[in-house]
Amino acid sequence: MNAPEAEARRLDEADPGHRRLFHVPPADGGRHPEAAYLAGNSLGLAPRATRDELLADLDAWHTRAVEGHVEGERPWLPYHELLTAPAARLVGAEPAETVVMNSLTVNLHLLMVSFYRPHGERTRIVIEDSAFPSDSYAVRSQVRFHGLDPETTVVRMRPRSGEENLRTADVLDYLAREGDKVALVLFGGVNYLTGELMDIPAITAAGRAAGAVVGWDLAHAAGNVPLRLHDWDVDFAAWCSYKYLNSGPGALAGVFVHSRHLGRADLPRFEGWWSTEAQTRFEMAPVSRPPATAEAWQISNPPIFAMGPVRTSLELFDSVGMETLRARSLRLTAYLERLLDEVTESRPLTVVTPRDPQRRGCQLSVRVGTGSASTLAKRLRHDYGVIADAREPDIIRLAPVPLYSSYHDCWRAAEALAATINEELR
Repeated sequence: MNAPEAEARRLDEADPGHRRLFHVPPADGGRHPEAAYLAGNSLGLAPRATRDELLADLDAWHTRAVEGHVEGERPWLPYHELLTAPAARLVGAEPAETVVMNSLTVNLHLLMVSFYRPHGERTRIVIEDSAFPSDSYAVRSQVRFHGLDPETTVVRMRPRSGEENLRTADVLDYLAREGDKVALVLFGGVNYLTGELMDIPAITAAGRAAGAVVGWDLAHAAGNVPLRLHDWDVDFAAWCSYKYLNSGPGALAGVFVHSRHLGRADLPRFEGWWSTEAQTRFEMAPVSRPPATAEAWQISNPPIFAMGPVRTSLELFDSVGMETLRARSLRLTAYLERLLDEVTESRPLTVVTPRDPQRRGCQLSVRVGTGSASTLAKRLRHDYGVIADAREPDIIRLAPVPLYSSYHDCWRAAEALAATINEELR
């Protein structure tokens, strides 16, 4: 590879990011002490502030016991409200439209209870063919729950023959032609496999014009790209917080419900103690009085020790700003793309992520033309200290996360990829 390492070092000096705020794992192999971590699209790194903040919450349990619900710096009863405003800012929502709770697929199911209401010929759910398996399983199970056949009711939109990414025009055309049969459109905002950023405003507008409900799985979009869910008129959305939001493995997820749906008595919802309005919760009434906010979709009291890392992370995003992060993401990903162009020029590798920066987040996916993606990822880690993510059979995903990834990480990844493939071709 011809790109000089010194160039990467100079770029890091001029555009350093916030790596110092995170714990970067040590390298298993190679000549560098820290790993080149490009797997934040699978699990984000731990913020240095998280441990102390989490221990402070634990100390409240030690010293206050049950009174911690109402006493201390961060009482537990309203604790989830500390996350509401920063989560809303992150996704372009109003606070009343946002709540942090549960895990992603649980939230999708709770939302589909309300928003997937098949009737007559309007029964179909439209997803992308390369949707994350959990989404596929969720929509198929929802369809079966309503007594319908998922083989005919779930429509999987595919790229055109010979192409890697789904064209927005093809989605819009389908909704214009078949929209009267579509009950729900549920795409991933950024495709987990290819890294393609879907045109959320255009698809949302087309789906709603066709009379369908439009929801989004933002697992790979939240904290990766700027979002304007309220302005884009999205009906509902859900996202996890363990990828770009760096809140820890299996961390709590987020929910958005557009304000036009809040307070609607005609929407079915599953309910529990936390679904009722907070000011009357301890009246212990047998009938829920849900608030006209997204908190009406809550069921159980929130797990405090799981909320702390999310709160810490959201404070970090608030302090840096998504627009600033997006600008650095565009620079960092463009640099990695330039390096990969050199690597793939004479090797059996293909970048399948859209080249247009406006059609992708920070992830670049590389199709491996020889061998196993998982085997290649293991070699990158153990021989070069480069941590990437593999999706079988043949995709390596590289995500230069703008909060903590460096240009030097990108350079190391490209160099290691080139060297490993060269060895396999000998």
